[in-house]
Amino acid sequence: MSAQGGRLPARASVTAWFDARGPWGRRAVLGLLGGVCATGLAPVSLWPLAMLAWAAVFALLARDGGFAAQFGTGWAVGTGYFLVALNWIVEPFLVDVARHGWMAPFALIGLAGGLALFWGAAFWGAARVSRAHRIAALVVLLPLAEALRGWVFTGFPWALIGHALISSPFAQAAAYVGPHGLSFVMLAISAGIWLLITGRFARGAVILVLAALLYGGGLQRQAPLAEVPPAAPLLRLVQPNAPQHLKWDPAHMRTFYQRMRGFSALAGEDGAVPDLVIWPETALPVLLGNAAPTFADMVEATGGVPILTGIQRFDGPRLFNSAVLIDGAGDVQALYDKHHLVPFGEYIPFGDALARIGIGAFAAQEGHGYSAGPGPRVLDFGAAGRGLMLICYEAVFARDMRSAPYGDLARPDYLLQLTNDAWFGNLSGPYQHLAQARLRAIEQGLPMVRVANTGVTALIGPRGRVLAQIPLGAAGYRDVRVPAPLPPTFYARFGDIPAYVLLIMMLTGLSVYAVFRRSTDRD
Repeated sequence: MSAQGGRLPARASVTAWFDARGPWGRRAVLGLLGGVCATGLAPVSLWPLAMLAWAAVFALLARDGGFAAQFGTGWAVGTGYFLVALNWIVEPFLVDVARHGWMAPFALIGLAGGLALFWGAAFWGAARVSRAHRIAALVVLLPLAEALRGWVFTGFPWALIGHALISSPFAQAAAYVGPHGLSFVMLAISAGIWLLITGRFARGAVILVLAALLYGGGLQRQAPLAEVPPAAPLLRLVQPNAPQHLKWDPAHMRTFYQRMRGFSALAGEDGAVPDLVIWPETALPVLLGNAAPTFADMVEATGGVPILTGIQRFDGPRLFNSAVLIDGAGDVQALYDKHHLVPFGEYIPFGDALARIGIGAFAAQEGHGYSAGPGPRVLDFGAAGRGLMLICYEAVFARDMRSAPYGDLARPDYLLQLTNDAWFGNLSGPYQHLAQARLRAIEQGLPMVRVANTGVTALIGPRGRVLAQIPLGAAGYRDVRVPAPLPPTFYARFGDIPAYVLLIMMLTGLSVYAVFRRSTDRD
């Protein structure tokens, strides 16, 4: 008992205070802690505070309790986390407040509570793996649960635990371990803090020394800022700043089009002519089949410089969210269809399957919502280099960056995202979307060119640094030269598989150790 004497008071005092709160008080405390864990996400980016909050969660997890209680703990923490992290989800319902505003709180609460089920399962599993080592088990299980929610119903890997580290040097580890490995790093460091607080100095110190080395390595990796050669592709990024409630208003559509046209026609600095002009997602108020006169007008404004723009198109009854490359003559040279659609926002899951039994009101194949394109694609822009196309939500999926069929093309020179973040409001959503774009650049070692309707339009270097931007809520353009890509990163070569294997091996080791301890205790 004396060997543990230095550990028990801190833990006992915390758990005694917590237990005295009563059932609803305990749930409120857990939800509040979950909300503080979310302060590491953009735009607040208080990752040290988020680490301390996770350490407090571990202190409460260490208390005795049955499996159901542990599930409830995880669910309450997760609900608080997602309520704060995904507060922007109400914004699409406020575009037309009179019709949809009443749905906003139900959408936020329902989504937060639903995603928190993954966390509840991880907490429950950690207690089953080993009551004595449940925190170690949770540090492994939570990233696996987060990975799972990135796949279920096409996935929603937004606001991952590791995203709290994007603004820190720790983010550079994503070039090796990817987004879920970064979640493990976040939780492992928080567990090290908890070990120190509760008197387990040796183990806590080992974890934090390793974290310090990782931090130093991240500082060193992000420090180099190579000169961009004068011959690098010169791109013009155009941001019209069209609020969503006005974007499709016939009284304003012409204004936004003329704004983009005007920005595209202006002379560049020192007379430099862009190699490519880029407009954002669904920039044009006409469908592709009717757009020939508009295309001719656009390239007249640019003096024959090619334009990449977002547009909608029909193929039979199917509607697609697309991007087209228009050459100097106004002809379409390349087409890309968005393939990773937003469930319930851009299509209804299983809508096509329901059509087979006579319920066609949700079927994308009958024109209800968007249809998915064939998959990731690299487009060749000639003098402007090669870009891996992403439309809005697709930049959230790290795995899609690796699945593009390059074919005869070499590795892309950069990632290229067209987006309309007007749906996300003005608070957290656009900044979280930008942060995830930064993480994709780090993971792949590729620059990211990001063109948004209302912001944030940005050029991101291959180590995740924002090199140029047009801020949220501003109309304008920026001419940028794209830096050279880095050599393919470890993550670019192997993806999530190494991280998954390592986490599963660790979980297996903990399980075997727990079984061994239980058998020796019985003996």
